[in-house]
Amino acid sequence: MTKVNCWGDSESYDYASLTDSLYKYLKIKTLPVCMKRFRSEEELNSVERIRRPDPENKMATDQIVGQSRWIGWTIGVTADNLMGSQCGAVVGLHAKEGEFMSGERMAGVWYGTLEDSRAHQAAMDCASYGDYEGLAVSPLNSRRLDNPDICLIYCTPGQMITLINGLQYKHYEKFEFSVVGESACADSWGRALSTGKPSLSIPCYAERKFGGVQDDELLIAFPPSYLPKLVEGLVALSKNGLRYPIPNHGIEKSPMESINRSYG
Repeated sequence: MTKVNCWGDSESYDYASLTDSLYKYLKIKTLPVCMKRFRSEEELNSVERIRRPDPENKMATDQIVGQSRWIGWTIGVTADNLMGSQCGAVVGLHAKEGEFMSGERMAGVWYGTLEDSRAHQAAMDCASYGDYEGLAVSPLNSRRLDNPDICLIYCTPGQMITLINGLQYKHYEKFEFSVVGESACADSWGRALSTGKPSLSIPCYAERKFGGVQDDELLIAFPPSYLPKLVEGLVALSKNGLRYPIPNHGIEKSPMESINRSYG
């Protein structure tokens, strides 16, 4: 198993400690998980304690992620394990062409015309195709995936803005996110795999129906190199009294006491 991820990152991160910090400062309720792509099925199958779906049962990528974050499994898939090109193209296991681009499956279901459906397919952010044959998803702190390509964290909106504040504490950058609608996995892991940037999504109907995503959850995906920066920011914010859960000050009381405490 390679020790370098798709970004050329060979850093050895302490994922157990980083995960503990996410629980401490964000109070997240499910396992942070990670994705890694493999150039061959043989390489995929060499992952410690890897589970492979029954070839007769085609799965949604949402389900693979859900099983990992809720149950703690490490699961590997190829395009043959997935229910179709819609899942495979987002993670780079299927070409973004042909049947995928036709839009025929979604026309009249999610989008009013075939033209609308085709526009949606074209708008989806997908990982590059052709370099990888398999994908594994695993709990981040299991360390079964050496230097994963991206990490996935599910949060409530309050947890998510605190997480983003942590990412922005040092070396500030404005984050811009997309909303493709249905197939929102393109906004999270698809976009993160294609850009290498933190990518937030409002999980879609399919992710909630098949992937176990809860009604109050958002998802963010980013390369593991962002994790130390995130935790460092969360620690600093906590020292400044800016913590999750965020206490409700009240809508009638003047905010000046709290403002003065924070800003002096």
